[in-house]
Amino acid sequence: MKSIVFDLDGTLADTSRDMLKAANLCFEEMGHSEVLSEEKHRGTALHGGRAMLTKGLSILNEPDQANIISEYYPKFLKYYKENLYEKTVFYEGAIFCVESMIQKGWNVGICTNKPESLANLLLTKMSAKGYFKSVVGADTLSVRKPNPEPFFETVKQLNGTLSLSCMIGDSVTDYKTAKAAGVPIILVDFPPNDTEINLLKPDAIIKHFNELIPTVESIF
Repeated sequence: MKSIVFDLDGTLADTSRDMLKAANLCFEEMGHSEVLSEEKHRGTALHGGRAMLTKGLSILNEPDQANIISEYYPKFLKYYKENLYEKTVFYEGAIFCVESMIQKGWNVGICTNKPESLANLLLTKMSAKGYFKSVVGADTLSVRKPNPEPFFETVKQLNGTLSLSCMIGDSVTDYKTAKAAGVPIILVDFPPNDTEINLLKPDAIIKHFNELIPTVESIF
C-alpha cells in the first residue's frame, strides 16, 4: 500500500497571505507598518515565520536579528493562530486528489514544519482533518525537516513502508528531506513559490493536482 506524505504550506494550501499578516503584526509591534507585502513577499511567507521575520528585519537594516527573532517568533505564532484561516485556500484540485488517493486505498499523511497544533487547527478549520491519518509537525519530534525522522514518523503512523512511500513538497527543505529518507520526491510548481525547483532535479514536477496520481503511479 502506497504512503503519500504531503508538505502543507505551499504544497496543499496557499497559506502565504495569513502568514504575512501575522509577520506584519509583529513588525507593527516593533513600530513599523506593512514591512512585507503580498505583492513581493508571498513566496517568502511559504518558508515560514522565521524566514519572514528575517526578511523584514533585513529590509529594516536591523543588525540584531537573532535576538529579535528569538523574541518575536512566539508572538508570530500567537498572531498566526488568531488569523490562520482568513485568506488561506487549498490549491485547485488538492482535496479531490487526496480523496482519489484514499479511494485507491493509499495512505495519506502530512509532514510539515508548521507546529503540529497549528497544522491540525488549520486542517480542522478547512474541514480537511479527516483525510489525513497522520500529521507530523515541526515540534512533534525533537528534530524537523530536512532531518528525515519526521518523514519516517509520518510513514510509521500511516502503517506504511518506506519502499512504497514518497514525499510531495514545494521546497528545498522537502527535497532534502526526501533525499535523506531515500524516497522519491515530487515537487509542486504552484504560485507563489519562489524556489527554482527545476534546478533541484526532483523525481517529478507537477503544475496541477490532476497530474499527481499518474505521476505517483509512474514512479512506482
